Amino acid sequence: MKATDEFRAKPGLRLRDKDAKADGKPDQDSLDKMLDDISDLQEMLYAERKRKLLIVLQGTDTSGKDGTVRHLFSKINPMGLRAVGFRAPTEIEAAHDFLWRIHREVPKAGEIAVFNRSHYEDVLITRVLGMITPQECKRRYAQIRDFERMLSESGTTIVKLFLHISKDEQKERLQERVDDPHKHWKFDPEDLKQRELWKNYQKAYEDAITETDTGHAPWYVVPANSKRYRNEVVARLLLETLRGMKLDWPPPDKRLLKLKVR
Repeated sequence: MKATDEFRAKPGLRLRDKDAKADGKPDQDSLDKMLDDISDLQEMLYAERKRKLLIVLQGTDTSGKDGTVRHLFSKINPMGLRAVGFRAPTEIEAAHDFLWRIHREVPKAGEIAVFNRSHYEDVLITRVLGMITPQECKRRYAQIRDFERMLSESGTTIVKLFLHISKDEQKERLQERVDDPHKHWKFDPEDLKQRELWKNYQKAYEDAITETDTGHAPWYVVPANSKRYRNEVVARLLLETLRGMKLDWPPPDKRLLKLKVR
């Protein structure tokens, strides 16, 4: 079964802890081959300089967004890749509509942009903490759908990935950060406060994914308790997406066909 079918968000999505577990053992040789193929296709995308690819990574704290980026793009030409991390909006960003800062960072022609967190924070944390009303949240779902449709119609392929971990797995990963002094820089006491709202966040993710899953901007739910299995699933999804774009090298320059370098 294709990964784009197997992991596509289903109607009536429920984020259950048992679904965060790996279903099978990753094959390192197969994964390395996929990363090589992704690198080749990314170079075609960069050479073509017409279309764009936007990858949205969402997940609870410790779900592995940074690790996914490091592993998945370890063989890619950095000239055609840009990772963007979105934190709390600055004063200037907050003075604009919530999509203003997002639109500035979408990929340009020939580029892959990876959003580590994204515009979805504005219907997740803002909803859970009561910063917006239910009515405003509904409006934002509609605005996100319109925004992503506009990007799609302008030549951007969109892939949205929710890295799904269980509550127990998050507990272990947070404890690892506490126990290892070299990981203290990763630990934020605020994560513990957000953890107390686990059920609220899971519900907010379920609703956001259901409300904004479309044919041109699909959501995929990636089991992420196992880091290696997560990497394999994400690689499969990205490779199938790139192949589906029917990329090719630009046509040869006829002026160069008989050129002899002396």
